[in-house]
Amino acid sequence: MTADQTRPMRRAEIRRENEKLILLAAEKVFAEAGYGGATMQIIADVAGLPKANLHYYFPTKEELYRRVVQDIFEIWLHAADSFDAAPGPVEGIGAYITAKMEISRRHPYGSKVWASEVMHGAPVIQDYLETTLRDWTEGRIAVIQRWINAGQLAPIDPRHLLYMLWATTQHYADFGHQIETLNKGKPLTDAQWKAATESVKTIILRGIGAL
Repeated sequence: MTADQTRPMRRAEIRRENEKLILLAAEKVFAEAGYGGATMQIIADVAGLPKANLHYYFPTKEELYRRVVQDIFEIWLHAADSFDAAPGPVEGIGAYITAKMEISRRHPYGSKVWASEVMHGAPVIQDYLETTLRDWTEGRIAVIQRWINAGQLAPIDPRHLLYMLWATTQHYADFGHQIETLNKGKPLTDAQWKAATESVKTIILRGIGAL
């Protein structure tokens, strides 16, 4: 491979790395300062990049904010892939809980950005709620209802089950400081995360009659 051939590959690698740095910094700043309090200069400082670089990749703060929200949203959507192929609720909902707990562990800032946006009436991402989220929710409701009809679950309202799953798993991200405080001021260990995940799965699956 010649030098002329490797240069485009190197540029693409640099672009990916810079975008990753910017998005990680933006998640943190938006989570801590909110959309209104965040500035492109603060995000650039946290990312360790010149402000001009941010504007090269993301011309406006709103565009960067929407990308942060879209990324966490897509991660959450993929977490429910287990629903479609699962033979029953123990496998499907169990895997979904495991995935959502791991996302809360690895992407706490993204979860907080989403929560803050929705609590403020979703001024920037209302279109996501009215389209993608609504369609996704209806699809998952249909799967849960099928399990109910087959006698694999208690006759519950699938919509409220989904709300409970979201609230419970995302609590570990959105209220992470509270959890750490109650954990003697320390983040949960690997063992504690595993125990929390298994507890949430057992409580919910037993409560809906899947176990």
